[in-house]
Amino acid sequence: MTTSLCDDRFISISENLKKIRDDISEAAIKSGRKPEDVKLMAVTKTVDVKYINYAITQCGIDLIGENKVQEFLSKKDDLKLEGIEKHLIGHLQTNKVKKIVPFVDMIQSVDSFKLAKAISDEASKLGKTINVLLEINIGDEESKTGFDKAAFTESLYEISELPSIKVKGLMTIPPVCDTPSEAEKYFSVMSDFYNEIKEGNYPNFDFNILSMGMSGDYKEAIIHGSNLVRIGSSIFGARIYK
Repeated sequence: MTTSLCDDRFISISENLKKIRDDISEAAIKSGRKPEDVKLMAVTKTVDVKYINYAITQCGIDLIGENKVQEFLSKKDDLKLEGIEKHLIGHLQTNKVKKIVPFVDMIQSVDSFKLAKAISDEASKLGKTINVLLEINIGDEESKTGFDKAAFTESLYEISELPSIKVKGLMTIPPVCDTPSEAEKYFSVMSDFYNEIKEGNYPNFDFNILSMGMSGDYKEAIIHGSNLVRIGSSIFGARIYK
């Protein structure tokens, strides 16, 4: 496959990002905020390095998210990551914490006290503090990871006392819905929950990120308060699984 900038996929990435940024601006304004108040993450799951680098160097992407530890580690040396914020957004097993903590700026998928403690312990060994988001299973789905709201409330103080993590906010993936508007009820509940926790007085909590909204529903998520949207296929095209 050619790496020429005439490659149709490069052109599509540029065009897709222009549309997405326009959508983000429109939704942010509709929600009473400025367009720059909402961060755009390019999700790089299954995406070839050359397309990620194009989005970074030619299209102004400055935040990427990867789902799997091994995939990020296999790509990172070939990515142009200077000045780029890097998040892990997929489920993280405690036995892989040591592999990923040195290389990312944030872990968005903290779904248990056990995992939060493992991250804090590893960050402490490295002499660093790592930013995290706490993942909420807002639809109470058995098939998904994430805190349910009751267990989360019980774990808050324990998590807040961990020394080498900074809790920056919440993340969620709502249940699959037939239409984006159906997801709005979950986004609304999540936004209320985020604001409730934000008002609490928890050590090591610096709440300023509500991460929700993906390719199919990011506009609705922004209208309901999201300030970080995670978009993959709408930027890079349909995922190709090898």
